[in-house]
Amino acid sequence: MKAAVLLFVSLLICPVFGQEDVKEKNMWNHFTYDVGNMFGGVGYAYSRPVHWKGNDWANFGYLTAGTLLLFTVDDELNDWKNGFRQDIPDVVMDYGHEYGSPENNYMLTGGVYLAGLFTKNEKLRRTGVLLISSATAGGFLQQVSKRIIGRARPKSGESSDTFDPFHFDRVYDYDSFPSGHAMLAFSNAYAIAKQFKNPWVKGGIYAIGLVPGFVRVMDDFHWVSDVAFSTVLSIFIVESIDRYLDSKYDEKYNDNPKQVSWNLSFGPNTMGVSLHF
Repeated sequence: MKAAVLLFVSLLICPVFGQEDVKEKNMWNHFTYDVGNMFGGVGYAYSRPVHWKGNDWANFGYLTAGTLLLFTVDDELNDWKNGFRQDIPDVVMDYGHEYGSPENNYMLTGGVYLAGLFTKNEKLRRTGVLLISSATAGGFLQQVSKRIIGRARPKSGESSDTFDPFHFDRVYDYDSFPSGHAMLAFSNAYAIAKQFKNPWVKGGIYAIGLVPGFVRVMDDFHWVSDVAFSTVLSIFIVESIDRYLDSKYDEKYNDNPKQVSWNLSFGPNTMGVSLHF
C-alpha cells in the first residue's frame, strides 16, 4: 500500500518538474538566440555599405550634403538659440540630458527585452533586441567617430570649424560630432514607434525622441549639424537591423514596407527628411 501511494505521488510530481525543466530550457534558448541576434544585428548594420545600391548611396550623399550645409551656419544657429535658452522649462532640460545617457538607455532597452522574455511575448522580445542592437551599433560608432573627428563643442568657446582629431583618450571639449544622446534617444523612439500604426502616435513618439538632441544643442554640448546627422543616421541603423531581424523572428514590422517610408531630399531650395504614410 505504501509503495502504491509513493508511486501515485511520484506520477503527480514528475510531470510538474518536467514542465518546469522545459519552461526553463525554452526561456534559456530564447535568451541565447536573442543575444546572438543582437550581435548579428550590429554586424549586419556595419556591413550594409558594402551592399548599398543607387538609392542607398543617394540617401547617404543627401545626408552628407545636408550636414555640410548645416555646418556652414552652425555658429549662427548657436547664437540664435541663445536668445531663448532661458525659456526652456527645467523639466525638459533634465529629461533631455538623462534620457539620452547610455546608462539610462540600457536600463530602458534591457527592461523592454526582459519583459518580453519573461512574458513570452515574441514581439516585445524582438523590440528589445532591436533596441539593444541599435543602441550598441550607434553607440560604438559615435564613440569611435567623435574621437577620430575631434570637433570642438560649443561650450569650449571655439567656433564650429575647430577640430583636434585623433584623440582616442576622452577629450570632453573636442568630442562634439556626432551626438550620442541624439542617436540613442531617437533610435529608441524610432524602434518603439514601429509597435504602432497610428501616424499621430508615431509622430508623438518621434517628438519625444527628438528632445534629448534639442536639449544638448540648448546647453552647448552640440551643434545643430551634430544632432541632425546623428538623428538621421539612427534611422538608417534601426531600419537596417530591423530588416535583419525579419529573417529571424515570425513577428515582423515590415509586412507592408510602403506603409511608412523615409526619404532624404536635397536641392537648391529644399533640404530635409520626408516621411510618407
